[in-house]
Amino acid sequence: MARPKTYQCEAIVLGYTALGEADILVTLFTRDQGKVRAVGKSARRATSKLVGHLEPLTAVKMSMVHGRSIDIISQAEVINSFSTLKEDLTGIAKGLYLAEMMTGFGAEASPNPDLFQLMIDTLRIIEADPGSEMALRYFEYHLLGVSGLMPELYHCVECRDELEPGAHRFSPNLGGTLCLECGPEDAHLRPLSLRALKVLRLLDRSQLADACKLTIDDNLSYELKSLLSTTVTYWLGNEIRSNSFLEHLRNETLPEVYI
Repeated sequence: MARPKTYQCEAIVLGYTALGEADILVTLFTRDQGKVRAVGKSARRATSKLVGHLEPLTAVKMSMVHGRSIDIISQAEVINSFSTLKEDLTGIAKGLYLAEMMTGFGAEASPNPDLFQLMIDTLRIIEADPGSEMALRYFEYHLLGVSGLMPELYHCVECRDELEPGAHRFSPNLGGTLCLECGPEDAHLRPLSLRALKVLRLLDRSQLADACKLTIDDNLSYELKSLLSTTVTYWLGNEIRSNSFLEHLRNETLPEVYI
């Protein structure tokens, strides 16, 4: 039986590039099909019905037409533009950081509704509180989880003994925490404080909104950011370009004003 020529899907726009004189090639993450690349015909023309509907970090309901080599976007209806998020530079930077990770981890024609919902929920949290760093840590941790790469936090990944309270080591490539007695040469070991381990376990068992209520100091925040971003980068296989701009915003200080 031939597949239908047209279909509808719910998607989040991850980004797009110019194609030809007026078209765009859009990268989407859909609820039911995973990552999809599709063409928006004449979407760069001011008169196009797609104008304003295919901006990055926009949740849309779309009508699509199957093409020979790539699908065509025939209609798009905005579900959530995340307009408040896009009014804040830090919010935009964090949203694009999420989108870049989604682009890297999302597989084409591979449904992952949990990852889709994680993206939508995290954008909502960041829109409400652009300064939230815990939302990014939660996303990074659970992105690994829904991608089949959930870090081991309760047993040593080498000897499988239950971890005793105390400082340990973490290995991105071995997939989690190691006790102090184990340390294979190829483990890419990183120190892991007991406080950081406790927060990771909290991320593991908490809902996003509850995890974002946690307040931690700058040193612990930096340790978690370094550990999780390094792990994500390792499995992604390349640096996350938007992370450098996000770091710039974090380190930027307001100029002193003299009156």
